[in-house]
Formats: sequence, structure tokens, C-alpha cells
Amino acid sequence: MQTRTRTRAAVATTLLLAALTACSSSDGGTSADSEPTISVPAEHEGDDLEAAVAVYTASYFAGDADTAYGMLSARCAEETTKDAYTAVVKKAAADHGADHPLTDVHAEVSGTTGHATYKVTGLPGFDKKEQPWTLEDGAWKYDDC
Repeated sequence: MQTRTRTRAAVATTLLLAALTACSSSDGGTSADSEPTISVPAEHEGDDLEAAVAVYTASYFAGDADTAYGMLSARCAEETTKDAYTAVVKKAAADHGADHPLTDVHAEVSGTTGHATYKVTGLPGFDKKEQPWTLEDGAWKYDDC
């Protein structure tokens, strides 16, 4: 799992560098007339979403309510208070512990909408199929509320 995480981190870094390079113009500034176009290789199209799913799930089972709540979509954050969500995350951590890496992660992305399918090691009741995510302010947000 660590090798896959390092690979994802390397891909995410490469994509970020590509985005930053695409945003700069030859005079060192950015052009207000056009937006950069970034072409992501098909085999890495869902990498950012897969990384977000891994971070969200790890924070959820670790009891890190700040991170997990911060990854909720605006719609989901409106449906629950941070205190109520914190109680859910803390209970999940107490009941199940933090050591539940994801396996068989697959993400499908279409514009600002994504769906993730994955298994949670040791907790088949938490396995997800086509879990909805949304891209808000450049970050993937959990949208299954």
C-alpha cells in the first residue's frame, strides 16, 4: 500500500507541476484571456479523486474530524453540524480503529462529478460502490450525504 501511496503522491505532484506550468505565460504572468488546458493521461484521470478518497477514509477511521469534515461537500456540510459529525467520526475510530487501508480503489471522473468504488480492509460493511464526490474550489469533496 505504501508503494501505491507514493506512486499516487508522485502522480499528484507531477499533475500539479503540469498545471502550474500550463498556467504561466511566456512573460512570467498569467493570461486573463484564456484558461490553461491540461491533458491528463487516461490511466491517471481519477488519481486525484482516488487520493482524496484515501485521505478522507483514513481521517474518518483515525478520528480526525477536522480533516474529514473539511472534505465534505458544501451540500453535506449544510446537512450536519461539525459537532454532530465529530461524534460520528470519533465513534468510528473507537469502534473500528485506524488501520483500514483501502483496496481495489477505482474512480470515475466526469467534469466536476466523480464516483469512487473501493473496499475497506477488514470492514466489508464500509465498502463503497460508486460513492459520489464533487469537485469544489479545486478539491474533491465527499458528497454522499
